[in-house]
Amino acid sequence: MESISMFGINQESTPTENKLPALTTMGAVRLRVKDMNAVYDFYTKGVGLYEINSSNGEVMLGLEDHDEQGNPVERVILILEHDPELRHPSRTDAGLFHTAVLFPTKAELSKSLVSTLNKYQELYTGAGEHLVSQAFYFADPEGNGVELYWDRPREEWTWLNGEVRMDTLYIDPIQFIRENLTEEEIVKAATSTDPLGLTGTIGHVHLQVGDTAVAQNFYVKALGFDRTLGMGNQALFVSAGGYHHHMAMNIWNSRGAGPRDKTLGLGIVNLQLPGQESIAQAADRLKFHGIKSEFDGNALRVNDPWNNTLILNPTA
Repeated sequence: MESISMFGINQESTPTENKLPALTTMGAVRLRVKDMNAVYDFYTKGVGLYEINSSNGEVMLGLEDHDEQGNPVERVILILEHDPELRHPSRTDAGLFHTAVLFPTKAELSKSLVSTLNKYQELYTGAGEHLVSQAFYFADPEGNGVELYWDRPREEWTWLNGEVRMDTLYIDPIQFIRENLTEEEIVKAATSTDPLGLTGTIGHVHLQVGDTAVAQNFYVKALGFDRTLGMGNQALFVSAGGYHHHMAMNIWNSRGAGPRDKTLGLGIVNLQLPGQESIAQAADRLKFHGIKSEFDGNALRVNDPWNNTLILNPTA
């Protein structure tokens, strides 16, 4: 039976699996930056990431984390790519809304928050009690959004008709810090020139897009995320494995935005999938929906409708 995709491409076959695996996680986000020193300092001296590797004009920053067996591992969170010839994106362009760094405890989040506020208070943009999480927001020196957050336990999340309940309520950042750190810990996080010794990973990536219905067709129907929350035509939240969201898309600044030009800011969003079979299944779904992708023998590369590049990698 013939099927017609959202992109107008006729296909004869159906995808073998319709969803991304439950063990899908977010990988590193690549940012193109003009002032490498300023951006590097913000994420290391402020947020508390540390340099894992550097070569050929790019720097990998990350945190220590733990694998499923509890063994310590290094997680690359950001890859900074120096590209000073590019222009800054417009506020209304599609692209990155924020990269969200997930900390395992309120105390570790508080240490990062103290450090970033102490050194970059002018870049603080707000906070949110989201019911599933508590978060604090900054813009880095080149305007890339950054969320620092921790998750409430999953048993505290509320689901109704397949959608998770989220909100944005006020949090006082100073009160949050004082509730979770001693005075000695606050002073140390604020003044130390040594690494903060934090653990964490990428929790989610939030994008600016031109249309949430088009985003749902790509990210849910084709790529295989589950829809976890829709806010009318304003925002869409998606995940794998019952997480509140691994990715989100909104039109708050970018309604009607078309495909991106190559600019500073977002370069690549990496996803980690458990094995080559799940990557092959994703490629099959994308092909079924008429979406071109490129497989290099290990990872699958695809652009969303706004030229945001995603790479699906096998988990090591």
